[in-house]
Amino acid sequence: MIEDLDLNILEEKQQKILNFINSKEYKPMKINDIMLFMEVPLLDKDLFMEIINSLLSSGKLILTQKGKLMTPKMLNMFYGTYVSTSKGFGFVIVENDDFENDIFISERDANGAMHKDKVLCEIINTNTNKRPEGKIVKVIEKGYNLIIGTFEENKSFGFVVPDEKRLYNDIFIPKKYTMGAVTGHKVVVKIIKEPTTDKKPEGKVVEILGHINDPEIDILSIIKQFELPTDFEDNIYKYIENIPTEVLEDEKINRTDLRNIQIVTIDGEDAKDLDDAISIEKLSNGNFKLGVHIADVTHYVKQGSCLDKEALNRGTSVYLVDRVIPMLPHKLSNGICSLNAQVDRLSLSCIMEINNNGEVISHEILETIINVDKRMSYTIVNDILTNSESEYLKDNKQFLDMFKNMEQLRNILLNKRIKRGSIEFDFPEAKVILDEKTRKPTEIKIYERNIATSIIEEFMLIANETVAEQYFWLETPFVYRVHEEPDIEKIEKMSEFISKFGYNIKGSNIHSKAFQKILTKSKNTPEDMLINRVVLRSFKQARYSFKNEGHFGLAAKYYCHFTSPIRRYPDLQIHRIIKEQLNNNLTEGRIKTLNKKLPDIAKKCSVRERVAEDAERETIQLKKVEYMQDKIGEVFDGIISGVTSWGLYVELPNTIEGMISIKCIEDDYYFYDENNLQYIGENTGNIYSLGNKVKVKLINANLQDKNLDFKLVYE
Repeated sequence: MIEDLDLNILEEKQQKILNFINSKEYKPMKINDIMLFMEVPLLDKDLFMEIINSLLSSGKLILTQKGKLMTPKMLNMFYGTYVSTSKGFGFVIVENDDFENDIFISERDANGAMHKDKVLCEIINTNTNKRPEGKIVKVIEKGYNLIIGTFEENKSFGFVVPDEKRLYNDIFIPKKYTMGAVTGHKVVVKIIKEPTTDKKPEGKVVEILGHINDPEIDILSIIKQFELPTDFEDNIYKYIENIPTEVLEDEKINRTDLRNIQIVTIDGEDAKDLDDAISIEKLSNGNFKLGVHIADVTHYVKQGSCLDKEALNRGTSVYLVDRVIPMLPHKLSNGICSLNAQVDRLSLSCIMEINNNGEVISHEILETIINVDKRMSYTIVNDILTNSESEYLKDNKQFLDMFKNMEQLRNILLNKRIKRGSIEFDFPEAKVILDEKTRKPTEIKIYERNIATSIIEEFMLIANETVAEQYFWLETPFVYRVHEEPDIEKIEKMSEFISKFGYNIKGSNIHSKAFQKILTKSKNTPEDMLINRVVLRSFKQARYSFKNEGHFGLAAKYYCHFTSPIRRYPDLQIHRIIKEQLNNNLTEGRIKTLNKKLPDIAKKCSVRERVAEDAERETIQLKKVEYMQDKIGEVFDGIISGVTSWGLYVELPNTIEGMISIKCIEDDYYFYDENNLQYIGENTGNIYSLGNKVKVKLINANLQDKNLDFKLVYE
């Protein structure tokens, strides 16, 4: 019954019940009494009960011992995510905009909760000077289905030390559940008994990955930790057997033929899944005709097929430091869907006429057939545009005018975007270079951004905005990329902090331009990195949504992801909608189906995106620590990137970050100033704060914990 409801209607019905229970007039009552007050028809009783049960299971409602419904807040309880620490205590991050503090949970009050569990907790102590203390009442949903760790053998049992150090308990493994694992094995464990105040969790080994020292086991452990799929099922491979490796003649019918125009792809040297290609020409009226041609993935990934369902479950390709876990099998992602040079390819093209003010004065979206003239790299295009004696000019003379037009239009689009308030954060991104044979890191360097990467970025942005705006005004169901305005409370906290450095932001209705001005003003100052981080922390995360809510960071009223359907499911989904609209197939029934399914698709894709980002970050951190293992004792220049009650974090120029324990600052006794995020020496008056330049010596590189320890070097 409940599964047949449109997700929007289900949320409306849930919200209606919550509004009733949250009303000032509500007195705790039983479910049947609520049905009477809300005038629920008897025929709808079963559905009503399912909705109530869904609210109970999600922790939004509580059924008291007397059988009455109340919200957690009425009982001084809060619903949130438990985040534990390696020291045993933890915090509940409350999923309630009215409650801005995290709730401290002591080890004795965790009540068996583990890191990332969804929990209900009650406040047991409120101190106006400190964060509130709480006690976990109930675990609503487990954060981890499986736990990855290192097995250690004992005579009559074993135990597993989790890779995730915030799962601070070792897991007890009875002898019969060890699967024959021996000390040093990386294993996958399923919890069979939850921890209690005086007992460790109990589990059983369900898979042995290999020995901790085996090649690539480190990355495989992370893949398992985030439950990323490592291969496709046989039914997927069977499905793609019949997909051709080249475009067939009958597939070219009824498509606009663009094979006679100059088209190139511009990507990184190691890219294999080429989603987008570009054409550009200068018109006689001085405007630009920009074509953004995107792989027509939906032609091969049919709606509702096993391949389509698998792509949705994955949500995105995951780019780990040593491999790509693709959303689609390589036969598609690197083959027939990839816009490889000198072969016919099916595409969905957004062709825009853009004037010298950066305004799209007309556009059309077409199903096309293209043939890319040449695959170019960012390095080559950048060198051609910035070096008049480039070695690449000779072989690419026929593209020179094209690249110059690209650069000119890029400048126009970038200036327009910055002028309207689009925010550009200046965070260096690490690129990890691995030895091809050993897969060990040989270099950590900054990912290079140049004129060529900026050209592609601006062209993708304008295509995404143009497509989103068209389908907003067509009022068709769609998937938007949204970035909401920051919460006023977070802005106020950020404003209070940055005011100490002479930066101000005022008012409650803040435009993105205000943040942009602060970032511009702080550029190339000692506090530049600090201001960037503090501003970013005040922002919400971008996500996918069925509703158009604009993109605050880009200062865009309409935005979507249209340009990467090989590696992102939202792009693939909106391609399907676009083609249905172009071919007049958006029937009333189809619109009803989309209205029902798209909210769930958007939510699922947002979740999968977060998982992918976390896994990518984890593998990069692992390789950074591995890279530093043979550099213990070496001295480095760095900048203080974090200040906490337990010490300082220092970032090196190549983005590698390590910690200086407060115990290792030996020249004085230092007080921690939480409000100003700094340490002050009692006798010397020395101050260590965010953005300070320091020299540090590497004293430890712990691959197991993925941590680096530094010590200050005094000059």
